[in-house]
Amino acid sequence: MALSGSALEESARAMLAPGAYDFYAAGSGEELSRDEAADAWRSYRFLPRVLRDVSRVDTGIELLGERLSSPVLAAPTAFHAMAHPEGEVATAEGIRDAGQLMVLSSRATSPVEGVAAAAGPWWFQVYVLRDREITARQVRRAVAAGARALVLTVDAPYVATKPRVTRPLPLPRDAHALDVGVDTRTADWEQDPSIGPGTIDWLRAESGLPVLVKGVLRADDALACRDAGAAGIIVSNHGGRQLDRALPTAHALRPVVEALAGDLPVLVDGGIRTGTDVLTALALGADAVLIGRPVLWALAVEGRAGVRSLLDSYRTELAEAMALVGARSPGEIGFDLLAPWVPTPGTLVNARLPEY
Repeated sequence: MALSGSALEESARAMLAPGAYDFYAAGSGEELSRDEAADAWRSYRFLPRVLRDVSRVDTGIELLGERLSSPVLAAPTAFHAMAHPEGEVATAEGIRDAGQLMVLSSRATSPVEGVAAAAGPWWFQVYVLRDREITARQVRRAVAAGARALVLTVDAPYVATKPRVTRPLPLPRDAHALDVGVDTRTADWEQDPSIGPGTIDWLRAESGLPVLVKGVLRADDALACRDAGAAGIIVSNHGGRQLDRALPTAHALRPVVEALAGDLPVLVDGGIRTGTDVLTALALGADAVLIGRPVLWALAVEGRAGVRSLLDSYRTELAEAMALVGARSPGEIGFDLLAPWVPTPGTLVNARLPEY
């Protein structure tokens, strides 16, 4: 599969049921945050090093004990069975084939045991529900299946309105959504809007696993999560699906990295569409990035093979960009590679510039 970017999305749109495409593509409100995400990464410019030996470039990283082929992970996204009949199983196989890590959504449409059997290393994403016992049962089931970390989503105390989602979701009749024997139409299945920092420790105790916190945009919140026992921070605005006009992650990332000062791994998602976007995120201090919607588009177009091809393309593009800026490994990518520059009118930029 050679398609990428907007061409990949358009091919997927032609193959998906309209309700499925709208659900995957939707942002909240006016969709400003959704639409700004990719352009925010493009607002940065590089200042490459020269006369460096880049005859060999290695994109591999180690993250929470996992050796990965590149710093590009698959973000948690819901309801893969709307994109492909094998659902998250096909996604997991493609991610495994690419040597990467999958974050499995708690809104999956394939049984967790089947996904685990098809996956390489994987983490489990958690919404804490009003009925904590439902969450605890989901977590215990994921742990038993082999999850190696939990990802606690914290930016969705309520599900934001998405005006473009007007059709019923075309979910297959046998979709599971990680059922634990409860009626998902009840209020107990809703996210708990009262959670606080202590939830991190509760999940650690329930699971025995490290807990990363996803949905952080502020440095002070990142520090509070660190102090509460988080194993990592994921800078995210939920793909523009929660608070519209939230700051793009490309411009929220650096203050979080500086505040944590290397205490925890920092990951980022939102609008990352090319290897140069990945390079930008690493230069801003991210340890890795997560890709959401493009994985769904690749799954819809070509199933398992499409997911692998997509992740391979990110790795290939990143390797080329690293060579061209004079970095042989992710460890050689630093903030000094980002150049101060004068943006065009209306372009969002990070106010903190490199020091030389």
